[in-house]
Amino acid sequence: MARFGIRAKIVYGVAKPKMDLLARRIGKDHQLALELWATGVQDARILAGMIDLPERVTAAQMETWVRDFDNWDVCDGTCCHLFVFAVPAWKKALEWSQREEEFIKRAGFALRAYLAYRDKRATDAQFQRLLPVIEREAFDERNFVKKAVNWALRN
Repeated sequence: MARFGIRAKIVYGVAKPKMDLLARRIGKDHQLALELWATGVQDARILAGMIDLPERVTAAQMETWVRDFDNWDVCDGTCCHLFVFAVPAWKKALEWSQREEEFIKRAGFALRAYLAYRDKRATDAQFQRLLPVIEREAFDERNFVKKAVNWALRN
């Protein structure tokens, strides 16, 4: 996992296709997602993002989970499968993109990138409000932030 820039304390290395199959078998389960997240295990956290119920996700939960992001895999997976569908997604995307912590800032821009193609009701004005932040943060030299800023701009 390290060769892909993924550094986590506990990783079992469950392959993505197996994780997808497991998520389908489990179905949506908010309580189980919270319990999986609490383990601190990389694979469990990715699965938690896949099985949680977006309508049950609060801003407080999003804030708690984002503080645990320690690599791009958990960050991007959680934003892609869960946070993008949660009610506070737009607010958190703006808020996090202005934070200093590397993977919280990345989450803000990754969430924006996902919102660009997942939120079909979004208006041009919503995205235009994000452009000044993208422009300001384009000079962040940290690789994982820089890539996410570029991604948000392209989407």
